Amino acid sequence: MRDARMMLSWVLALFLALMFLWIADQSLFPPSAAKNVVFPMLREKSGIDLFEPTGRYVVGLTHVIAALLMIIPWTRRLGAILALLIAAGAVGAQILWIGMAVPTEVGAKTTDGGQLFYLTLALAVAALILVVVHPGGGGDKVSGPHNFYGR
Repeated sequence: MRDARMMLSWVLALFLALMFLWIADQSLFPPSAAKNVVFPMLREKSGIDLFEPTGRYVVGLTHVIAALLMIIPWTRRLGAILALLIAAGAVGAQILWIGMAVPTEVGAKTTDGGQLFYLTLALAVAALILVVVHPGGGGDKVSGPHNFYGR
């Protein structure tokens, strides 16, 4: 049973880390100004000017930190909790200000049909499962950094 939990932990951690690094890439280095829709909408609808570009950079960097924490086994649970908090914040922002359907480009009438919202929910669920499934505990073969160095 422990081996199955460890395997699921690795699969979820790698999936979430890759997704969070991809999202960080989109946040920190958007392909074009017209494609970066979320943070300008947050700035416009909330009235908080810090969302673009400062908020975009902060959120992108927290995605990178969460991804790195999830890769290391003894910080995986902390990374999953951070990922869950990030996803919960994104869901909250979409519910409060943006809406479920996000325009595909700035000023476009076509939307993504809620794909971003459902992706965010899926990432939140995966992070929650990772928090619960990751085998932890003090001093076992996986969770402690002291075992990494052979002590």
